[in-house]
Amino acid sequence: MYVLGIETSCDETSAAVVKDGRRVMSLATNSSLALHKKYGGIVPEIAFRRQLETIAEVTDRALKKSGVALGRLDLLAVTNGPGLLGSLLVGISFAKALSLSLRIPLLGVDHLHGHIYASFLNNPGIDLPFVSLVVSGGHTSLFLAKQFGQMDILGATQDDACGEAFDKVAKILGLGYPGGPLIERLAREGDPQKIKFSCSRTKNPLDFSFSGIKTAVLYLTRNKRLSLKEKSDIAASFQEAVIDTLIDKALLACKLKKSNVLVLGGGVVANRRLREKFISRFAEKGLKVIFPAKEFCLDNAAMIAGLGFRLYREGLRTDLIFGANLN
Repeated sequence: MYVLGIETSCDETSAAVVKDGRRVMSLATNSSLALHKKYGGIVPEIAFRRQLETIAEVTDRALKKSGVALGRLDLLAVTNGPGLLGSLLVGISFAKALSLSLRIPLLGVDHLHGHIYASFLNNPGIDLPFVSLVVSGGHTSLFLAKQFGQMDILGATQDDACGEAFDKVAKILGLGYPGGPLIERLAREGDPQKIKFSCSRTKNPLDFSFSGIKTAVLYLTRNKRLSLKEKSDIAASFQEAVIDTLIDKALLACKLKKSNVLVLGGGVVANRRLREKFISRFAEKGLKVIFPAKEFCLDNAAMIAGLGFRLYREGLRTDLIFGANLN
């Protein structure tokens, strides 16, 4: 079964053809990130205008690369939320037009659930149920995945998402945008034990809060001229505290839900230090941790197409009336 996936939740415009939920025949992605850099963050209007300009070309590129003609497609899957409203509507409207013209079914797919599914594209032996942690620029959430169509939320960020905190700390340190890769690179030269940062406690022990640690970095650096070594130590200490918090809460979720497996997803899990620490800490507990391939960490249409196939197999059907879901 050939599924065409379309993903336009933020700054990426992505299309992919996936066979039977796992074999990625093609993946084409354009990003407008370079256009946002001077603003220090995503500008929604710039993102969706760029997506309007490129979605047809990106989809055509994915189809040509896959060798699958439009007439051979069996299903369309499109991200319908959460994300930027304008961006979501670009993808949804385009997918609806294709569905009508080709007379094939269309499914709206949850963007975060797509990140959970991303690991299935390169890990053949994952069994449900399991606990999953999604860590991205806009979301930090824990789920219990019971079925592909039933992923129960266990906890979520109460303020800044993890990736957002990385961006803000990078800005405080004068590094630029996007902050995640810049913090990670600088942290390699620093001492992660130099400064004792901590993340705020939450009422629900499985929720997250990163605004406090971001503010702590701001107060520590205010009105100071920092050397490169001092910035490196701050970056390393900040990164270590955030990763330790993610690990502690993920371990707690696995304990409470009696899961021996944690599946991770989202752009932040491309971080090398995060992967090393998760693997080490979970191995100490005799638990398994599973990551998506790095090309499937960022927003991409392959994860949407793959999950769309699984949802369709589980009997999910949607009509063409659905819109964007911002929650």
